[in-house]
Amino acid sequence: MFREMRRKKQELSKEECIDILQTAKTAVLGVVGDNGYPYTVPINFVYANDKIYFHSAKNGHKIDAINKCNKVSLCVVDKDDVVEEELTTYFKSVILFGKASILNTDKEIFHAAKVFGLKYNNDVTAVEKEIKREWNALSCIEIKIEHMTGKEAIELTRKRG
Repeated sequence: MFREMRRKKQELSKEECIDILQTAKTAVLGVVGDNGYPYTVPINFVYANDKIYFHSAKNGHKIDAINKCNKVSLCVVDKDDVVEEELTTYFKSVILFGKASILNTDKEIFHAAKVFGLKYNNDVTAVEKEIKREWNALSCIEIKIEHMTGKEAIELTRKRG
């Protein structure tokens, strides 16, 4: 169903991919946009319970796209160091594919918003206060991961030995 990685030597383990998802702050979400064109948008996200959560306004391009086709991809770049003298980039990244769903119940939305907020601010009171303040405009989306791969530059692979 999903392609195998061509350069298997550079593939990161599942644990390394999860570490990247747990620490990275920004990702690029890919959806099927208007007229079948890909639409990508940077988002902040959290990885929790083997899922990705992010928030959004209740209306807009990405919400319309998810409602039309829930298949999405997410790209996270963890490392991106240009090495001029080698004419290359030392990189680490994760790409995942999954199905997105717009959460509907207050319990699901509150959970997603709280785990998301606590990734960026560990003050539970402040996070809960912000959720309540934004509640009426808040939409939360969950991505159930179906396939995930990570890759690093061959130079980083070689350094591992």
